[in-house]
Amino acid sequence: MKTNLKRSDAQFRAQLISDVHYDIALDVNGAEQFTSTTTVTFRSGAGETFFDLVADEFSATLDGTPVDGRTLTLTEGEHTLVVDATITYNHTGEGLHKFVDPVDNKDYLYTQFEPAMAMKVFACFDQPDIKATYKIAVDAPEAYTVVLNEEATREGNVWSCTIDYPLSTYLVAICAGEYEFVEDEYVDDLKRIPLRIFARASLMEHLDAERLFRQTKDGFAYYHKNFAIAYPFGKYDQIFCPEYNMGAMENAGAVTFRDEYVFTSEPTPYRLERRNDTILHEMAHMWFGDLVTMQWWDDLWLNESFATWSAAIAQTEIGEYPNAWTTFAAVEKAWAYQQDQLPTTHPIAADAPDIETAEQNFDGITYAKGASVLKQLHAYVGRDEFFAGVRDHFNNHKFSNATFDDLLGALEKSSGRDLSEWSQQWLRTTGVSTLRPEITEDSFAVVQESDVLRTHRVGIGLYKLDGDKVVRTHHVNVDIEGARTEVPELAGIDHDLALVNDEDLTYCKMRLTPEHTEFVLEHIGQIENPLARTLCWSSLWEAVRDTLLPARKFVMAVANFSRLEDQPSVQERLLAQATLAVKQYVAWSWQRTGFYMLSEAFRGQEPAGIYQRALARLQPSKQNTTYFHELLQSLDNQEIRWLVLTNLVAGGAMLAKTAKNEEDPSSEGALSRLRIDAVTNKQWAWDEIVSGTRTNLEVRFLIDGLTFTSEGMDGLAERYFEIAPELWDKLTNEMAQNTLEGLFPLWDISIATVERAEALLAREDIPAGLRRIVSEGKARVERALRNRVGDAGAEGAAKTLR
Repeated sequence: MKTNLKRSDAQFRAQLISDVHYDIALDVNGAEQFTSTTTVTFRSGAGETFFDLVADEFSATLDGTPVDGRTLTLTEGEHTLVVDATITYNHTGEGLHKFVDPVDNKDYLYTQFEPAMAMKVFACFDQPDIKATYKIAVDAPEAYTVVLNEEATREGNVWSCTIDYPLSTYLVAICAGEYEFVEDEYVDDLKRIPLRIFARASLMEHLDAERLFRQTKDGFAYYHKNFAIAYPFGKYDQIFCPEYNMGAMENAGAVTFRDEYVFTSEPTPYRLERRNDTILHEMAHMWFGDLVTMQWWDDLWLNESFATWSAAIAQTEIGEYPNAWTTFAAVEKAWAYQQDQLPTTHPIAADAPDIETAEQNFDGITYAKGASVLKQLHAYVGRDEFFAGVRDHFNNHKFSNATFDDLLGALEKSSGRDLSEWSQQWLRTTGVSTLRPEITEDSFAVVQESDVLRTHRVGIGLYKLDGDKVVRTHHVNVDIEGARTEVPELAGIDHDLALVNDEDLTYCKMRLTPEHTEFVLEHIGQIENPLARTLCWSSLWEAVRDTLLPARKFVMAVANFSRLEDQPSVQERLLAQATLAVKQYVAWSWQRTGFYMLSEAFRGQEPAGIYQRALARLQPSKQNTTYFHELLQSLDNQEIRWLVLTNLVAGGAMLAKTAKNEEDPSSEGALSRLRIDAVTNKQWAWDEIVSGTRTNLEVRFLIDGLTFTSEGMDGLAERYFEIAPELWDKLTNEMAQNTLEGLFPLWDISIATVERAEALLAREDIPAGLRRIVSEGKARVERALRNRVGDAGAEGAAKTLR
């Protein structure tokens, strides 16, 4: 069942209702269903509204009188709503999700309520600007531990807590099951904070609690110092949950994470860095999102952009990951640039008329572009002024709701700058500005190409080959305005490379001159500064995507120089981009050569974990079969072993039955066997995915197996466009989006796919969410077709850059 609250209805309800308190009683002793009794007390004006609930069955009374459906006819004054509901556990990562660990048959439950799924557990007014207080009681089996937003007390088998501060419904957390935990505490001048980390029993031996606690404490020390407001809740639990849809969720005092962050196989350095980024991201939300909450989902970016920016600057300044901005440039910005060039791009400050639109906006614009712009604003107004404005914002709106205008006003006050024009340029418009140098013997200028000529604060760096290193020789900071900005300080200076977004201060596509592009293709491994090197890789990649650089040249550069990269995050991203380029962007006639070149470059390289994963994701080939068989004799990383086995099965070099005999009784092993089944029987996998009976994580692995190679996909591209509307209607919001994005036939880069997409988009009855997915998929296929045509003009390029 889909739910789609409209902003107009939410605004009316927020004006009508106030002083809300929820008394929630859950009984989770049932194997398939749970019961929910909710008593809601509130004040209201006179009018008609509704409460939110998704349940198998329910009954409700208002002030003792039975209610027909969910409609409430209210008189002015105090009211009591009582709702009894019976609800089936979810297996989609939404509402109250239940998982049984196949290792030991232990149960695990957790809630996921953002943006508006609290209604799948208890009756409520499920919108961010109707904050409430709560009493929560959970009747659970004897073996269960229950984790709530505040410390839970236990009487018999009932666990309960009181939340006496205003909290939005989407931030309520209820976790229950046979979780195990470790504990510690953080103490400084502002507060003592009890810390606990929970995970399922079968993962506890892999939990690196010491590292997690240290990073948590580092985060609290950083945010206390810079936000100057004590952590606003009573304790801080971090719960690693199975079959989780996203990275994590910032429930107040009880942050839930995907338990793939409990690494059962040795992680790459990049994965450790990204987990730390997630820890700091969710912790920043305790202030920006939980303490001060957006009024409506139009300002979702205030939550997510701020937390993304906060995590990156905290990582950098804490010092464990001093090059976090390099990772940001390689990962977040690449995501933002890709999203911002799709036909469905939207302003950072997006219009969200309903929940369905809001869910679509959890994307690269809201997270990554918004964070990029905040980084620029930080550079524009100054670090101290920026944090001062943030602190004022927290103090002005703590435990209440706020809008972007509230934050902007605080920043204008702290910085003394009028930010109205800046906000209009950057937050209310779409698209990526392109900055490129225009250089003559006696002049240096920066040219801006964009539908919106924005103001940019940039660094410009000149670089020179000095022996075996490319080093920066000159640097200036400049404000770019209009279509062309002269930079007289750099006129006539000899250099080999000019970067017009040096230090990555602004959000733009940074072009290189043709001569500098050739220099970078030959010397990128020698660029000394990691951020400058990353910006050059990014520039090459965007040039590929814009058909300005043949994709094969990028692939050859990665094959030649990725092993010299000392930033794991950049290295992993480069291997993934080169693989994508060979699969989708190079000419058909060069694809086999591209796969061969990457296989030769990846095989046997260090760090082994990074290269082995990437190699196993390449098209199966005879040249890798012997290597993989030998690797299995000594490889003890279970995740990579499953990827290698999947590749061998996909290439016909191993029977599926043999691969599935791998000794791995874990839930990850069961999912990996499912992926192998999908590789060997794609029609069956398709039917399983679209049946709607599989869990969210099973669907993720089935899609991975289905699309692992392009073989055996006959007829599935056509079927996608036939069943997409039915699937959108049948599945929940989250499952529909994830499934239809994962199944879009990017394995069929053809005019036929574009035409099928156009035919579906021509229908007037297509829901907005499905229309967005199909439109974005169509745009990706069209880009790939353009790139293949462009790359076909570079047939002679394979002989260069050896």
